[in-house]
Amino acid sequence: MIGALVLGLVCGAIARAVVPNDAFGALSGWKSWVASTVLGLIGALVGYWIFTGLLGIGDSEKFDFGGIIGALIGSIIVVAGASWAIKKSVGR
Repeated sequence: MIGALVLGLVCGAIARAVVPNDAFGALSGWKSWVASTVLGLIGALVGYWIFTGLLGIGDSEKFDFGGIIGALIGSIIVVAGASWAIKKSVGR
């Protein structure tokens, strides 16, 4: 469980770096990173559910490469989606 939390935090930081011009830049410094890493945790859960649960890629019993890729892709999708939703609601 702790490994999954650490993986989510790392994936959130990577997703924050990968998603260009995200809406969280309007937040001051560390708040932007906290928002992105929390969304990264959510994205890691979503990615795990999609890849391991639905597609059967990876193993639910141990820490494996399929789970890492799924968590990273899920984090990028959630951070990009949240950024898009914030920009659309603000009108930027």
